[in-house]
Amino acid sequence: MSAIPQQVLNSQKAAIDTFVAVQTSMFTGFEKFVDLNLKVMKATLDEVSQKSQQVASIKDAQEAVALSSNLAQPAAEKAMSYSKHVYDIVSGVQADLTKLGETHAAEGQKHVHDAIEQFSKHAPAGSESAVAMIKSGLAQATTAYDAMTKAAKQAAETAEKNLTAAAAATFKAAGDAAETVKATTRGRKAA
Repeated sequence: MSAIPQQVLNSQKAAIDTFVAVQTSMFTGFEKFVDLNLKVMKATLDEVSQKSQQVASIKDAQEAVALSSNLAQPAAEKAMSYSKHVYDIVSGVQADLTKLGETHAAEGQKHVHDAIEQFSKHAPAGSESAVAMIKSGLAQATTAYDAMTKAAKQAAETAEKNLTAAAAATFKAAGDAAETVKATTRGRKAA
């Protein structure tokens, strides 16, 4: 069998393997997201049942105010937790896809490099400067790609740090607001 048909077969096999890996990663992420939502729905139904029983047992306005003030912080915590889980799932899928993309790009670079090497071995005499120019262009493109990849990773890390800081600040503000409501409710009970 000649080298060219074998290269085509290998290339097609690699493309199919990459496609399967991408689909597997995306399906795994979807499966985690569905599992998360099912758990949230079950917990919500359980909580609604419990809170309904508490509401049915309320005897006066002060108990109603106390119950409503106790709902603010857990709801904020649950929303933050849910958002964090969704973010973790999306980040995991993105990391898998990025890794697959980097692997695919590295294989592509290797194939181009191999093709240029084959071309340089069989190039006619006097074409050394053209081959050197092609190799130089490939080296510059590889360097540019590596720099862009590094910058993209740094930007993603910075965005993740900023998101984490914003989430922590939001959670703290929600906790402070819930404490203020509780303190106000205690002050009304005392009066």
